[in-house]
Amino acid sequence: MNIGEIAKRTGLSSKAIRMYEEKGLITAPSRSEGDYRVYGDVQLQELNLIARAKLAGFSLLECGEFVQLARDPNRKSAEVKAHAQDKLNEVNQKIAALTQIKHQLEQWVSRCPGDEGSGCPIIDDLTRTDVTST
Repeated sequence: MNIGEIAKRTGLSSKAIRMYEEKGLITAPSRSEGDYRVYGDVQLQELNLIARAKLAGFSLLECGEFVQLARDPNRKSAEVKAHAQDKLNEVNQKIAALTQIKHQLEQWVSRCPGDEGSGCPIIDDLTRTDVTST
Protein backbone atom coordinates (compact mmCIF):
# COMPACT_ATOMS: atom_id res chain seq x y z
CA MET A 1 0.00 0.00 0.00
CA ASN A 2 1.19 3.52 -0.70
CA ILE A 3 1.53 6.34 1.81
CA GLY A 4 -1.90 7.75 1.03
CA GLU A 5 -3.57 4.41 1.66
CA ILE A 6 -1.76 3.77 4.93
CA ALA A 7 -2.46 7.34 6.06
CA LYS A 8 -6.16 6.77 5.48
CA ARG A 9 -6.12 3.42 7.30
CA THR A 10 -4.25 4.76 10.34
CA GLY A 11 -5.72 8.25 10.53
CA LEU A 12 -2.20 9.71 10.44
CA SER A 13 -0.95 12.30 8.00
CA SER A 14 1.58 11.39 5.31
CA LYS A 15 3.93 13.92 6.86
CA ALA A 16 3.69 12.23 10.28
CA ILE A 17 4.27 8.81 8.74
CA ARG A 18 7.41 10.03 6.97
CA MET A 19 8.64 11.61 10.21
CA TYR A 20 8.08 8.36 12.14
CA GLU A 21 10.07 6.55 9.49
CA GLU A 22 12.90 9.13 9.61
CA LYS A 23 13.05 8.83 13.40
CA GLY A 24 13.22 5.05 13.15
CA LEU A 25 9.96 4.53 15.01
CA ILE A 26 8.58 2.22 12.36
CA THR A 27 10.15 -0.49 10.26
CA ALA A 28 11.38 1.03 7.01
CA PRO A 29 8.98 0.23 4.19
CA SER A 30 10.21 -1.49 1.07
CA ARG A 31 10.64 0.53 -2.12
CA SER A 32 9.06 0.04 -5.50
CA GLU A 33 11.01 0.15 -8.77
CA GLY A 34 10.12 3.84 -8.95
CA ASP A 35 11.57 4.29 -5.42
CA TYR A 36 8.13 4.84 -3.86
CA ARG A 37 7.53 3.60 -0.33
CA VAL A 38 5.50 0.40 -0.15
CA TYR A 39 3.90 -0.20 3.24
CA GLY A 40 2.81 -3.59 4.53
CA ASP A 41 1.13 -5.12 7.54
CA VAL A 42 4.16 -4.54 9.79
CA GLN A 43 4.12 -0.79 9.22
CA LEU A 44 0.32 -0.73 9.49
CA GLN A 45 0.48 -2.38 12.92
CA GLU A 46 3.31 -0.12 14.10
CA LEU A 47 1.55 3.02 12.89
CA ASN A 48 -1.74 1.96 14.48
CA LEU A 49 0.13 1.35 17.73
CA ILE A 50 1.69 4.83 17.57
CA ALA A 51 -1.63 6.50 16.70
CA ARG A 52 -3.49 4.80 19.55
CA ALA A 53 -0.71 5.34 22.07
CA LYS A 54 -0.59 9.05 21.19
CA LEU A 55 -4.36 9.25 21.75
CA ALA A 56 -3.77 7.74 25.19
CA GLY A 57 -1.34 10.55 25.99
CA PHE A 58 1.99 8.85 25.32
CA SER A 59 4.83 10.97 23.95
CA LEU A 60 6.54 10.09 20.70
CA LEU A 61 9.49 8.69 22.66
CA GLU A 62 7.11 6.53 24.70
CA CYS A 63 5.36 5.42 21.50
CA GLY A 64 8.75 4.32 20.18
CA GLU A 65 9.30 2.28 23.33
CA PHE A 66 5.96 0.56 22.75
CA VAL A 67 6.90 -0.21 19.15
CA GLN A 68 10.16 -1.75 20.40
CA LEU A 69 8.23 -3.83 22.92
CA ALA A 70 5.76 -4.91 20.25
CA ARG A 71 8.66 -6.07 18.04
CA ASP A 72 10.27 -8.06 20.87
CA PRO A 73 8.89 -11.62 20.99
CA ASN A 74 10.57 -12.04 24.40
CA ARG A 75 8.89 -9.01 25.99
CA LYS A 76 7.16 -9.45 29.28
CA SER A 77 3.70 -8.04 29.80
CA ALA A 78 5.03 -6.60 33.07
CA GLU A 79 7.21 -4.22 31.01
CA VAL A 80 4.25 -3.04 28.98
CA LYS A 81 2.11 -2.67 32.09
CA ALA A 82 4.87 -0.67 33.80
CA HIS A 83 4.83 1.86 30.94
CA ALA A 84 1.05 2.15 31.15
CA GLN A 85 1.18 2.44 34.95
CA ASP A 86 3.77 5.22 34.73
CA LYS A 87 1.52 7.12 32.31
CA LEU A 88 -1.49 6.55 34.56
CA ASN A 89 0.46 7.96 37.53
CA GLU A 90 1.48 10.97 35.44
CA VAL A 91 -2.12 11.57 34.36
CA ASN A 92 -3.33 11.32 37.96
CA GLN A 93 -0.74 13.93 39.01
CA LYS A 94 -1.90 16.24 36.22
CA ILE A 95 -5.53 15.75 37.26
CA ALA A 96 -4.64 16.65 40.86
CA ALA A 97 -2.84 19.80 39.70
CA LEU A 98 -5.74 20.75 37.41
CA THR A 99 -8.20 20.15 40.26
CA GLN A 100 -6.26 22.64 42.40
CA ILE A 101 -6.31 25.17 39.56
CA LYS A 102 -10.04 24.61 39.07
CA HIS A 103 -10.68 25.15 42.79
CA GLN A 104 -8.71 28.42 42.75
CA LEU A 105 -10.55 29.67 39.67
CA GLU A 106 -13.92 28.76 41.19
CA GLN A 107 -13.04 30.75 44.31
CA TRP A 108 -12.04 33.79 42.27
CA VAL A 109 -15.10 33.65 40.06
CA SER A 110 -17.46 33.29 43.04
CA ARG A 111 -15.86 36.24 44.91
CA CYS A 112 -15.68 38.65 41.99
CA PRO A 113 -18.83 40.72 41.43
CA GLY A 114 -18.11 41.06 37.72
CA ASP A 115 -19.81 44.43 37.65
CA GLU A 116 -18.85 47.84 36.25
CA GLY A 117 -16.82 48.74 39.35
CA SER A 118 -13.03 48.77 39.38
CA GLY A 119 -12.70 46.69 42.55
CA CYS A 120 -11.76 43.15 41.66
CA PRO A 121 -10.98 40.42 44.20
CA ILE A 122 -9.20 38.43 41.49
CA ILE A 123 -6.70 41.24 40.81
CA ASP A 124 -6.41 41.89 44.55
CA ASP A 125 -5.56 38.24 45.17
CA LEU A 126 -3.11 38.05 42.25
CA THR A 127 -1.23 41.15 43.41
CA ARG A 128 -1.00 40.25 47.10
CA THR A 129 2.51 40.38 48.52
CA ASP A 130 2.13 37.27 50.68
CA VAL A 131 2.32 34.04 48.76
CA THR A 132 -0.10 31.90 50.75
CA SER A 133 -2.84 30.42 48.67
CA THR A 134 -6.46 31.36 49.23
